[in-house]
Amino acid sequence: MSSVVAINQRARSAEQKALRRHAVLEAAETYFLEVGYEAFSMSKLAKNIGLAKGTLYLYFQTREELFLTLYEQSLIRWGQVFIARLADAMTSKAYAQSLYKTAVADGTFLPLLIRLEHVIEHNVSIPRLINSKRVFILQVGIVARSTASALNLSQAQSTEVVKTMGVLLIGATRSDQGPSLNQEELPDDVQALIASFSSETLFVKNAVRIIEGIRAEGITDAERPKHASKSTT
Repeated sequence: MSSVVAINQRARSAEQKALRRHAVLEAAETYFLEVGYEAFSMSKLAKNIGLAKGTLYLYFQTREELFLTLYEQSLIRWGQVFIARLADAMTSKAYAQSLYKTAVADGTFLPLLIRLEHVIEHNVSIPRLINSKRVFILQVGIVARSTASALNLSQAQSTEVVKTMGVLLIGATRSDQGPSLNQEELPDDVQALIASFSSETLFVKNAVRIIEGIRAEGITDAERPKHASKSTT
């Protein structure tokens, strides 16, 4: 069934409503990839898919709730792609490069990730936000299990790696200065400076340091021996 047919059909049953919601999300992601976050309009989306704007809000209470749902979908999708590229005994650099490239390749995941905490999450209901956090926790666990095997780390260490990589990915991506300048017109020293600030360079370099630092810690807090707190006299 095409998205247009599913959207235009009158949705009465729970199954029909689920089909329409899925079709709306497909159309929304296509529209988002065309215009980006700032230009995205719920009114224009409704017009594009032949729905009344009020009907659209029956499925997503706010623009941000729609984006939150798209983010969750892209998070799951990215995790599946990334895990498929992992292999046992990977180097930290290979792991970091794969994580970065798969995240950037998904045109929805990264643009929404960098807006998640400070923009998107501020206009959704508390119950919806709680549910989203549970989706995130689940996905971190799934990726962490594969990370543990790929990097030969404990589950606790791999979980820390995955969480930290997310924070680093947001920061490194925001630092990218390349797109605003035509590098062909710049002198070599300025080109070298811009290259050193590229998001991929910053991410991979610092990701390797973080992974190796976590690995060097060796024993997790839970595994550390419990020493008696009494002092001897």
